[in-house]
Amino acid sequence: MALDRIQIDPGVCGGKATVRGLRITVDFVLKLLGDGYSATDIVREYPELEVEDVYQAAKYGAWLASERTSAAS
Repeated sequence: MALDRIQIDPGVCGGKATVRGLRITVDFVLKLLGDGYSATDIVREYPELEVEDVYQAAKYGAWLASERTSAAS
């Protein structure tokens, strides 16, 4: 899975995953999607983003959510 638009840099946004190193975090984009914004809506509101940025943020979020977690007993 190519996620070439998602970057993690300790010096940008406290090391959170961002889109292309912009100060727009993946979690922010995912929250907008969760609030019902479409990729087109997000790009309209944040013109420095591209539709593919939104799709890759969603793919990254899905990848993280699919990781196995273990509950401590």
